[in-house]
Amino acid sequence: MKIFSYLGPPGTFSAKAAKIFAHRIKLPDAQFRPYPSIPEAILAVLRKEVDFGVVPVENSLEGSVNVTLDMLAQNSEVVIFGEVVLTVKHHLLGKPGCEKLGVLVTHPQAFAQCYQYISKNIGSQVEVRFASSTAEAARVVSTAPPGWVAIGGEEAAKEYGLEVLVSDIQDNPLNKTRFLVLSREAAPPSGNDKTSLVFALPEDRPGGLYHVLGVFAEAAVNLTKIESRPAKKELGDYIFFLDCLGHAALPPLREVLEKLKQKTAMLKVLGSYPCAPGVDC
Repeated sequence: MKIFSYLGPPGTFSAKAAKIFAHRIKLPDAQFRPYPSIPEAILAVLRKEVDFGVVPVENSLEGSVNVTLDMLAQNSEVVIFGEVVLTVKHHLLGKPGCEKLGVLVTHPQAFAQCYQYISKNIGSQVEVRFASSTAEAARVVSTAPPGWVAIGGEEAAKEYGLEVLVSDIQDNPLNKTRFLVLSREAAPPSGNDKTSLVFALPEDRPGGLYHVLGVFAEAAVNLTKIESRPAKKELGDYIFFLDCLGHAALPPLREVLEKLKQKTAMLKVLGSYPCAPGVDC
């Protein structure tokens, strides 16, 4: 029986993503264990408390979840095994009969994804407090005085006995979040794979990044994402996260990675894994 860690408490979008992935790979008896933070959900995989960990990595409106990227860059014993992409619908949740609003509890990402609605409709009426997840916000509201509301999904509302006061308050109806499924074991090639990696340039010089990316172009390997993050050293010192099509164990990407070893100061393959179903990979 396989065990999944996820960003808890029960009712989060991470929990939904974990259940979707378990169903996808035919694990009907899987167990799901909530953890209070993204680092703890990832460390549970490293400590062998669970077999898989599911954490958010990217939102179509707000960009990357930096703590997830930093944890992946810092830990070599965990690899990306799969991905799940969810359409995220946020609702304003409250206790049955809630009328006057006093406190809004939400996660910072959810707050940002619903900012236009909040500022236009309730921003001047409420005090905003942040929680570690949308489900945690719902849990807090479920035991709070009247007038407290949360931003969250239908799963959180059902889990904590709240009503949907206003539906679909996200700023963009195409709001999607990508989740990574982490493991201690690599995924075998599926024929429709994506590879994530992180690298550092050997020196800061004109054209340094161009020379690295040119290796992908020469091999006709398509890039689907690239971004920089501080290297946690000197100001202006960066590492680069990159997603591309293909599996690291197969050509042409296998040869690309060999060439990159000569052109980078640090290169780490974070994982090769099947593209999420229904996503243009």
